[in-house]
Amino acid sequence: MNLVKLKIKFQLELINQILSDINRRNIFSIKTYLIIIILFGSCYGAVMGSYGGWSGEQKWQILFSAIKMPILLLFTFGISIPSFYVINLLLGLHSDFKIVLKGLLEAQAGFAVVLASLAPYTIFWYQSFDHYGNAILFNGFLFGISSFTGHFFLKRSYQPLIRKNQTHLWTKWIWIILYSFVGIQAGWILRPFIGDPNLTPEFIRTETWSNAYVVVFNLIWSSVENLF
Repeated sequence: MNLVKLKIKFQLELINQILSDINRRNIFSIKTYLIIIILFGSCYGAVMGSYGGWSGEQKWQILFSAIKMPILLLFTFGISIPSFYVINLLLGLHSDFKIVLKGLLEAQAGFAVVLASLAPYTIFWYQSFDHYGNAILFNGFLFGISSFTGHFFLKRSYQPLIRKNQTHLWTKWIWIILYSFVGIQAGWILRPFIGDPNLTPEFIRTETWSNAYVVVFNLIWSSVENLF
């Protein structure tokens, strides 16, 4: 466990240095962060979709997941940003929104890089356990870790804004809640990402429209029952 913590800490510091260097050199652009999100998101998506194996029909799930992971990140961002801009506008913070947007994209890029760096743990888990439900929960756990590090980058970007106007502290938490809420449901709509080896790989399931939060609760409850 200590080794895992040290590895995550090292990765976080490395990513922080890379993104800080990007900012110091003034090479920030939407294109830069989009490329980071797409590349690293695709890398983890491919690994995430490899639960059923790397050959036969299951190789299609790897391809589908590699395509869908960046779509998930960018779709969630795209759905959340208009309403968040309106909130900033109503609170009189629209003049800072260019800086806010930069911070949000940096956090998104940091999330994608950290998630990709955790891919070896996903491979190890897949090779060690064969319960599909547990594989879903493990990926959710890694998403949680990556989200935490994304919040670190977001916090750093927001610090000068908060010193300027304390209202930014509240809007930062509004963004975190809004993005998380949309992201969980978007991920459910775009499923499967892992791919049940007992089912034919699909880009999107036919029974897509349902409530993610009800399903997650039932999944956790089922996993707890399996422990006993």
